[in-house]
Amino acid sequence: MNKPIPEFKNEEEERAFWAENDSSEYVDWSKAKRAAFPNLKLSTRAISLRLPESMLAELRQLANQRDVPYQSLIKMFLRERIDMEHTKNLPLNFAVRDETANYKARK
Repeated sequence: MNKPIPEFKNEEEERAFWAENDSSEYVDWSKAKRAAFPNLKLSTRAISLRLPESMLAELRQLANQRDVPYQSLIKMFLRERIDMEHTKNLPLNFAVRDETANYKARK
């Protein structure tokens, strides 16, 4: 039987508790069910990213062909690459090479 989860006065106290305790002592994770939150919006953060002008021009052209904003296309490309990194054991210096560009992997 699992230990009872204590009552917390606030989120800070709860965070401190879970940082120090193993949740498997309090929750039977074998009974956990996967949940979907279709209306949950991912939190985003604006970043500054310097790109070669030629690369940005290509991205804009590709986005225009797909009728999507170029920033959305960049996010899609990044998501695809991150997923690929997680699913394949690629060497760290692996790079996808585009026929129209001359980009090299960093070693």
